Amino acid sequence: MHNPHAQHEQQERSSGSAREDEVTTNDLFSTHFSGLSAIQAQYLARSVFGIDGQASILTSERDQNFKISTDQGRDFVLKATHPSEDPGVTDFQTQAQLHIMNKGPEVQVPRLRPTLDGEYVHRRNIPGSEQSQAIRVIDFIPGAPLYKVQRSARLLESLGVAMAHLDIALKGFNHPQMNHKLLWDIQHLKELSALTSYIDDDKKRERVLEGLKRYVTETEPALKQLPKQVIHNDMNPYNIMVDDESGTRLTAILDLGDMVSAPRVQDLAVLCAYQLAEGDNVLSHAVECIKAYHAVSPLTQSELHLLPKLIEARLLATVLITEWRARDHPENSEYILRNNPSAWAGLRRLEAFGPGQAQIYILEKIQEAGMVV
Repeated sequence: MHNPHAQHEQQERSSGSAREDEVTTNDLFSTHFSGLSAIQAQYLARSVFGIDGQASILTSERDQNFKISTDQGRDFVLKATHPSEDPGVTDFQTQAQLHIMNKGPEVQVPRLRPTLDGEYVHRRNIPGSEQSQAIRVIDFIPGAPLYKVQRSARLLESLGVAMAHLDIALKGFNHPQMNHKLLWDIQHLKELSALTSYIDDDKKRERVLEGLKRYVTETEPALKQLPKQVIHNDMNPYNIMVDDESGTRLTAILDLGDMVSAPRVQDLAVLCAYQLAEGDNVLSHAVECIKAYHAVSPLTQSELHLLPKLIEARLLATVLITEWRARDHPENSEYILRNNPSAWAGLRRLEAFGPGQAQIYILEKIQEAGMVV
């Protein structure tokens, strides 16, 4: 059973520099350690966090996650980071989550559970090693993960509203690690160009190379002109919980592991990259999210103009990183490649828009809704 609370593509990130010569030597993936057993997780939940429950393993690639089921009707997720993760990055994620809990109560993020000593991070020393790992506990949110749900207009609106409220809550939050580099940060997309060698199909590889060229000449210069703030950066369907399989509203945003400092429109673009429609217009679903976001937190013309290009950039990052990771880790390729087919389809179908036509379509839809641009 796949875990909607599992760490997602952030497990494929780099905690340090994302230079091309470091892309294939990521310690967060190459360093082996035995990890926790369910019994150990159960013991930590009880002895450190005061939670008495049954532990069961949840799917993840790099970090470990365990569901702690209690008899009181309230369940939790115990999260154990990979020991190679920089403690500063762990603190960045933790402080951001606490900031949201305090400053953005309307934002649907799972609440952190403190230890019996009142701390939100427990450092566990790994036996036989000088390393340690961070242990945190969050609320388990019931419901259905977005990837299992049919997208309705009401649900798409809920996604856009939630994204806007999260970005508003994070505005003004600062941390020493906020400028760290991640493979999944599309501000650094051109640094993934070496990964094109992992794409065997000539036509697909040529499509990616064209997109990368467009990013360097058009997208990146415009993106650098926009103000930055801390953003979630990974609103994919595995990180979003909805009320149930009827899919009427978002109930939780999971996984702050890919946070970076970037223009807020990048957050919306990542969300939209996973909301592409299969009908006549690939952006017909995404534009519902954009309108809802704009109604809560108005976007500038510069941001709106950049959105389609950033959507393409996220799709390019997805195919590049997943093709590379799947080749290096064939035993886990099914998990790694879960968003790969839809990303390739999105890139192909975006080509139906001529130059500037996607921007015109988005602006027209916003104006049709009676909103000012």
